Amino acid sequence: MQETPIASEKPKGRIPRSVPFIIGNEFAERFSFYGMRSILAVFLVHQFFSHDATAIANAKSNSINHTFSTLVYATPLLGAILADWFFGKYRVILIGSLIYTIGHFLLSMFDTSLSGFQTGLIIIAFSAGAIKSCVSANVGDQFDHSNQHLMSSIYSWFYFSINAGSMVSLALIPVIYEKWGASWAFGVPGILMALATLIFFSGRKSYVKLPPKGINKDNFVSVSLYALSCKLGGKAKAAGKTAWECAEAKYGEEKVDGIKAVWRVMAVFAFIPVFWSLWDMNSAEWVLQSKELDLSLGIFGWKVLPSQIQTVNAFFLLAFIPIFNYGLYPLVQKLGIKLTPLRKIGFGLFVTGFSFVIIALLQEKVDAGQHPSVWWQILAFAILSAGEVLVSITGLEYAYTQSPPSMKSTMTAIWYFTYSIGSFFNAVVNNSIAGGGMFKNFTGASFFWLFVAICFGFVVVFVIVSPFIKEKAYLAADVLAKGMDIRDDHTSKIHPDNPIV
Repeated sequence: MQETPIASEKPKGRIPRSVPFIIGNEFAERFSFYGMRSILAVFLVHQFFSHDATAIANAKSNSINHTFSTLVYATPLLGAILADWFFGKYRVILIGSLIYTIGHFLLSMFDTSLSGFQTGLIIIAFSAGAIKSCVSANVGDQFDHSNQHLMSSIYSWFYFSINAGSMVSLALIPVIYEKWGASWAFGVPGILMALATLIFFSGRKSYVKLPPKGINKDNFVSVSLYALSCKLGGKAKAAGKTAWECAEAKYGEEKVDGIKAVWRVMAVFAFIPVFWSLWDMNSAEWVLQSKELDLSLGIFGWKVLPSQIQTVNAFFLLAFIPIFNYGLYPLVQKLGIKLTPLRKIGFGLFVTGFSFVIIALLQEKVDAGQHPSVWWQILAFAILSAGEVLVSITGLEYAYTQSPPSMKSTMTAIWYFTYSIGSFFNAVVNNSIAGGGMFKNFTGASFFWLFVAICFGFVVVFVIVSPFIKEKAYLAADVLAKGMDIRDDHTSKIHPDNPIV
């Protein structure tokens, strides 16, 4: 009797046929998100806070902007739980996208009502956040060991689609806002979000769909607490074992290995919030700074709008991704330097901090009443973008590959939660400035110098700690290829002859 081929028996080097739908969906969704974000800072100041002093109006706008980011990047934890435990990634992405579209149209309808507008922002934050961890983890789910060597390249193209969508919207939406007003400027991203939903739905028959694993009492928290109780209660010492060995006796070696992997990843992620804290300012503080710059490019008399400056971030990313992947990284490897993910992240943090040195020096000129050229901010964007390639792309892949199969979405959500922490700190600082609190004196250049000091402090600690962090890769597709139990010891297995597709 002829055996049915298992999921791992695929031609080597073949890109999964679901990838074009995922990348097309991500392009349209990122267009909608960044198109809306591109004008948010300027719109809030102009529409709702123009009666306040400039510093207070900017701080209030920045506070709403960063609070929105905080919600967007905290809610992936909710989306991951819904996907991993109850519904699976596909359903969460589809339903979340439909709600996401409604949020965009609320922004268009309530452009003169702060409470109505903020309601739209909250809906977008929860729906965009809910699908965020699932979308990037869904990319990794499409691969197995026969084509895993293509994963890094596809993640780069996935990130490429993010920035292609954002670049187009960052250039277009400010023009729409300038010429036709806020209703159209927020409405067009809603149309693109509807298109993103349609593209994703169109690929429904080609996705590898890992089923939800159900609620499991033997989860990350309970196993970790048990290991801690063994250590603190003396049970491990009495048995002549480590706390983790004690946990292995109860939960099994494979389960505990996965929990240890999560803690290793979280040790790296502890340093990431400072990157996102600085990066998130390019759509808020940097935009408002650009209003005080000479926006003439000196090329054919071109002059850009303040909200359009962010376009260069996407442009540099589109340029740097292939340059880094096919030029810089191979060159560094040929020079005998091993490029580990941790080294990329560490150097990326340093580069990001250096971009803020330029912004702080630029702000000193603005504080002195000068109007320096926008080209200085463009230079800072170029450096910030290099840091983003090193930290964000590496971290996104690291979140997937270094976590066990049963926690892929959850681990990706924790990666995004580091963004939420960084944005939350920004919101706290801006709220303090607007309310005359402890950070009230950190305005102008001193605001940016504060974050330069924080970033370089984190870099120093990372350099000291990172050599002690171990790495181990996992692939969720091993579940499909080997018929492994992804429901954590007590529920049904996937039979290799009947993969979930």
